[in-house]
Amino acid sequence: VEPVLSKGNNCLDAAKACNLNDTCKRFRSAYITPCTSSTSNEICNKRKCHKALRLFFDKVPPKHSYGMLFCSCRDVACTERRRQTIVPVCSYEDREKPNCLNLQESCKKNYICRSRLADFFTNCQPESRSVSSCLKENYADCLLAYSGLIGTVMTPNYIDSNSLSVAPWCDCSNSGNDIDECQKFLNFFQDNTCLKNAIQAFGNGTDVNVWQPILPVQTTTATTTIASRLKNIGSETTNNEIPAHNDSPACANLQAQKKRKSNESVDTELCLNENAIGKDNTAGVSTSHISSENSLALPRSFYLSTPLTLMTLALSLSLFLSSSVVL
Repeated sequence: VEPVLSKGNNCLDAAKACNLNDTCKRFRSAYITPCTSSTSNEICNKRKCHKALRLFFDKVPPKHSYGMLFCSCRDVACTERRRQTIVPVCSYEDREKPNCLNLQESCKKNYICRSRLADFFTNCQPESRSVSSCLKENYADCLLAYSGLIGTVMTPNYIDSNSLSVAPWCDCSNSGNDIDECQKFLNFFQDNTCLKNAIQAFGNGTDVNVWQPILPVQTTTATTTIASRLKNIGSETTNNEIPAHNDSPACANLQAQKKRKSNESVDTELCLNENAIGKDNTAGVSTSHISSENSLALPRSFYLSTPLTLMTLALSLSLFLSSSVVL
């Protein structure tokens, strides 16, 4: 960690870097003006200040906006500059501190604040068993969710110049029976190890090297495994599919009809031909084999018609002889 940290004021360096970037400089000036100007009663326009702060953190690249907000410090001068990044006199502080649960209810009435608070609870959820102390193992998402709250009624900031503890401008006084719930809500900001580790890792430049390279490998492996399983399941289903077509009932019907018809030879021949075609479709029998089976069925018809043929020939012969005699 030692070589990464600068011996100077990192927060001051971050402010200078912002001034050298056109986008950062423009949006920083856009929020400095409404957040520092005051009316006759020395109260700033908090609504305009919050709107300009939201634009700053939404439009300025994290390299510059995060650099000012999460810079690492070794002395009070640096930490105080970090705390003053969002001009807390206007954007953060107020004459009285509301109850945290009441502030939460006010946040829920605004769709921007409500959705961003939900993102913060999701992406900065602590988990002691994870490498990063974050449930989602993602510092970038946690810092994005935290900075997204700035410019809403739930705007958080550093509590003092001695630690990385942050909190919205509220406390748990006058909570009544909801004191435990209120304290739990406040502690999610103040004692959040996931958020503290994310801020510290960004400040000293170790936020990428600690854990991020592991995530794509795990995600890809999990996706590939699931896809392979689904593919195997699909192939098994296809292979085990029962064919809907069956030739047996049609042939059986022909056999049953044979008893009620006089042309039994025709019915039998149709049944044999149908079975032969079925064998060719299911077992890959060649056309020549079907022809041989069909040829086996012909002699039976031939034998049935032989007496008639002989009688016809005899009759024709007798007629021919009779005509010859007459002539």
